[in-house]
Amino acid sequence: MARRSMEKNVSQGPTEPVRAHWQGPEPQTVTALLRHRAEHTPDALAHRFLIDGDGTSVAWTYRELDLHAREVAAHLRREQVGQGPVLLLHPPGLDYLAAFFGCLYAGAVAVPAYPPDNARFGQTVPRLAAIARDSAATHALTTGKVREAVAARGTGHVGAELDDVRWLVTEDLYTGDSTAPWEDPGLTADSLAFLQYTSGSTAAPKGVMVEHGNLVRNLRSIHLRLGHDAGSGMVSWLPPYHDMGLIGGILTPVYGGFPAHLMAPMTFVQRPLLWLETLSRTGASTSVAPNFGFEQCLRRISPEQRAGLDLSRWRLALNGAEPIRPDTLDRFAEYFAPAGFDRTALLPCYGLAEATLMVTGAEPAEPPVVESFDAAALEAGTARRADPGSVRTTRVVGCGAPVDDVEVALVDAATGHRVPDGTVAEIRVAGPNVARGYWKRPGAGADVFGTRVEDGPDTAWLRTGDLGFRHDGQLFVVGRTKDVIIVQGRNIHPQDVEQTAERVGAGLRAGHGAAFGIPTEDGEQLALAYEIGGPGAGDPHALLARLRTAIADEHQVTPHTVVLLRRSSVPRTTSGKIQRSACRQQLLDLELPVVAASVVQDGTLPDATGPRLSGPGAPDRTAALVADALAASHAAEGAPRYSRLLTAVRTLADGLGVALDVGTLLSGPEPDGADALTALCRTALADATPAPAPGRTRTEAVTWLRRAVAARLGLRPSVIDPTVPFTSLGLDSKQAVSLADRFGDWLGTPVTPATVYDHPTVES
Repeated sequence: MARRSMEKNVSQGPTEPVRAHWQGPEPQTVTALLRHRAEHTPDALAHRFLIDGDGTSVAWTYRELDLHAREVAAHLRREQVGQGPVLLLHPPGLDYLAAFFGCLYAGAVAVPAYPPDNARFGQTVPRLAAIARDSAATHALTTGKVREAVAARGTGHVGAELDDVRWLVTEDLYTGDSTAPWEDPGLTADSLAFLQYTSGSTAAPKGVMVEHGNLVRNLRSIHLRLGHDAGSGMVSWLPPYHDMGLIGGILTPVYGGFPAHLMAPMTFVQRPLLWLETLSRTGASTSVAPNFGFEQCLRRISPEQRAGLDLSRWRLALNGAEPIRPDTLDRFAEYFAPAGFDRTALLPCYGLAEATLMVTGAEPAEPPVVESFDAAALEAGTARRADPGSVRTTRVVGCGAPVDDVEVALVDAATGHRVPDGTVAEIRVAGPNVARGYWKRPGAGADVFGTRVEDGPDTAWLRTGDLGFRHDGQLFVVGRTKDVIIVQGRNIHPQDVEQTAERVGAGLRAGHGAAFGIPTEDGEQLALAYEIGGPGAGDPHALLARLRTAIADEHQVTPHTVVLLRRSSVPRTTSGKIQRSACRQQLLDLELPVVAASVVQDGTLPDATGPRLSGPGAPDRTAALVADALAASHAAEGAPRYSRLLTAVRTLADGLGVALDVGTLLSGPEPDGADALTALCRTALADATPAPAPGRTRTEAVTWLRRAVAARLGLRPSVIDPTVPFTSLGLDSKQAVSLADRFGDWLGTPVTPATVYDHPTVES
């Protein structure tokens, strides 16, 4: 493209720093960005891709990237794709870049998606088929290996939509002819660039329509906030199919005119050290990762390996895409300080695909802002700095102020009015970075992209679904509107509970768990699911007890259900984010692979006089009771399987006069089956403590109390520490009153709740 024709596509009113950066008007489209680089710095390194953990790499200059993009575009034009969507089904690599830019060069709409995964073929094909169905793509660009794998295994009925797609192998389109003709498709800022499919359900993924203008304006905002220049450098291992990997890791360097050093996410997972080695070796200034990426480095890079790193030139360590943990920032800065890493490099940020990428970001060269707030006030919707004597505090990371061109409002969702600073409310966003809407979903798009703020300018605002507050000019993000758990009128933010759980220590897989609310007969209650594994896991039942104590102490709430799971079982989105709602649904459907569980006893505590069912005919009567309990629970139409199981167990426990451990059921093959319930009842009856003889001893009292507390919390008596206060064990006030009543029955003399409060441990 001639320079004169390129300059027709310029953004309106660029600031002076932007005009100076481009030495003239700013290009208006992503196509024009790359063409500008290819014309002005053709031999500069554009992207380098590390193909293995040893650092072996391949690289393209801007001239080579432009050439391959033109070759792909020419073929798409011959295929008469027009402005239609084209699936990009590549593993991470340079061919993916050629396919992406080739689509844009052809005027088509790129649709990045994860290619079918051989290891999880049956799980990845349905989502891919759903994207193909929703986008109505007629063509797919891919690699020879991917096409051969799909042809060999077939897509089956779940991927029938893929059978009608014409598959093109990108590398077969390279001719090496630098004089190959290319026709400018005449794109403008309003032209659609790509569809960013969000991580919704398999049945209904939503494609965010991102325009060229959205991209260029947000790339400009990122460039200005981060202070990039030609001497900058990028290192990225993020998936190129999502906003942070594609826009942050691949397009930001093109806008800035500096090199990008890329690797596949799996390469990072296999060897996190390579990420930091690449930063050390190249002297790159910038890299971005979600919180778990920093955690991986802390867990898997030894002091000896750290000694070989020089991180002094890494001045922009962006942390975003998932809740940012204050302790992660602290530990990362401290651990890698000997390698030259400066805490001021840590740059928390906030963004989402519907806003292209970045919405807010901290200022470079300043340490991240971490504030301690009064936990009770925050749960009530007010951010108030914690006093020195505050009983409970919550540390929250500030995500900075809005970037250029972007406006953020904190809005009461019920009234549409802005709220004062320090009030937790819904985050809404306006600006040229906000995408056009959802592909072929005008109704859903209007609800999300077309909201209004009553006391603001008459413009459309993006409803993010995130909750946060403004404090000292910074945006603090505290959760999702759909994720907030309301327990007895208190707002519990799941990420706070998850952070507490991960501080319990060895055994839990950090970043591999979810807190969420579940329905019970007492209303919504807290549930926690975490993967277990790795060094130091130890006894899972002891870990369950430690989790309950940590959550009770820090949040003054008793989880109803805590489950420990096998590795790789907590649902994630394709971009790696934990899917709390999907995890919740799998628990309610009894589909989680449970290793061990602790479930609060919903009914009464065991009868102080011993079991009510005994004698020779007890087994037959037990089976009959189980059948009746299951029949009664199934009468609740529409109730989840887990809710029906809890109802059946409560009925049986009350009828038998024994505590029934639901956690034992959850770790079995068919938790709500008659056989499992019957076996549980018979075991509980056999283990039940018989009615005691007169003259209780202290030892007997301690044993009874440990068993009673364990039964109430769904724990083993052996993990109940008799010196820990009942509240720290996880008993709430209602449970403590019930414990006092039953203990009095056992002793043969009344025990008041005041006695429990005055003597708050088993030992006392």
